[in-house]
Amino acid sequence: MTDAWDRFNWLWEILFAVAYLATTLLVVLDEDDPVRTAVAVGALTALALTYLLWGRRVVREDGHLRERWALALIVLALVAVAMFTNTTASFILFMVCPLVFSTLEFRPAAVLTTVAILLSPLSSIVNEGLQGPALHILLPMTAILVVFGVLSGKFILHVVEESRGRAELIAQLEESQAEVARLSREAGTAAERERLAREIHDTLAQGFTSIVTLAQAIESELDTDPAAARRHAELAARTARDNLTEARAMVAALAPADLAAGSLVDAVRRQADRLADETGVPVQYEVDSPLPSLGMAGEVVLLRGAQEALNNVRRHAAASAVSVRLSAVDGSVRLSVRDDGAGFDPDRATGFGLRGMRSRAEQVGGRLSVRSGPGGTELTLEVPA
Repeated sequence: MTDAWDRFNWLWEILFAVAYLATTLLVVLDEDDPVRTAVAVGALTALALTYLLWGRRVVREDGHLRERWALALIVLALVAVAMFTNTTASFILFMVCPLVFSTLEFRPAAVLTTVAILLSPLSSIVNEGLQGPALHILLPMTAILVVFGVLSGKFILHVVEESRGRAELIAQLEESQAEVARLSREAGTAAERERLAREIHDTLAQGFTSIVTLAQAIESELDTDPAAARRHAELAARTARDNLTEARAMVAALAPADLAAGSLVDAVRRQADRLADETGVPVQYEVDSPLPSLGMAGEVVLLRGAQEALNNVRRHAAASAVSVRLSAVDGSVRLSVRDDGAGFDPDRATGFGLRGMRSRAEQVGGRLSVRSGPGGTELTLEVPA
């Protein structure tokens, strides 16, 4: 027995003690042979000690089958000794029958309980003969007690099984909750890792790409065009400072540095101006005013989208003209970046940039579309207000 037995064990032990003391007192007060009385009291006391020193552990810990059978048979034997020496000892059956059902499975417990109850009229006949209580009264009462004892045992086992089932279900739920918590932590870790990867790709990696491009330009211009080399060196230093600011903002889990320093419109304009300064490609920037108000999450998605699109122009497009536009469309803010470069096949793009941009957009309920071909590329990113 487990939970059910443990919860009500204190009540059971009180009842067992009361039943033992009351039955023993009745046996002592019965005017019978002193020797037979002593034997009955001794058997009852042995029964109580057997339960106290051994039976409690077997019942609580669901002992081995042999041990449980041994306990049940010893209890039955002691009850038989007590009842055959003094019929009054039959009152102890009110506690012995539940004990048997708590020790064995239903069928063997029902058999032993029936045997124990039948010992009562049998002991009465042995002790008092047929001159004792009339058989036409004793036998029907015994039959009723057998039915009552078996049904009571069935109820006890049903309650215990239900309690055990609930305990197992609770244990399973606790395990499931622990598993869900573990998976949530892992999912959170993975999501945070992916977020950081997108942040690094959209900010630091693009900045370093610009610095490398500028360094290569400076190397080729040092002897032929010192003024251009100096201008590119200043751009490289500015890009490095911007990267440092972005890194600090990322570590501090703040908004992107460009947004912290101004509005979304200004932040996208700075990205467009940077591309024009670094590559010499003219960038046309248009804004439909006023734009719907976006939360920080939506503004971050649009800014990162602009950075990624312009970085792709810088690295791959070989374009001669670029246009960037922010517009209001049906309660959303749309970012469009168009170039007249070489184009590419969006379905075969393998880099992290477009995938990360699409993931960002989906997180805020937005959408990304890319159209590209030999005549150029147009990237459209919409974020709901």
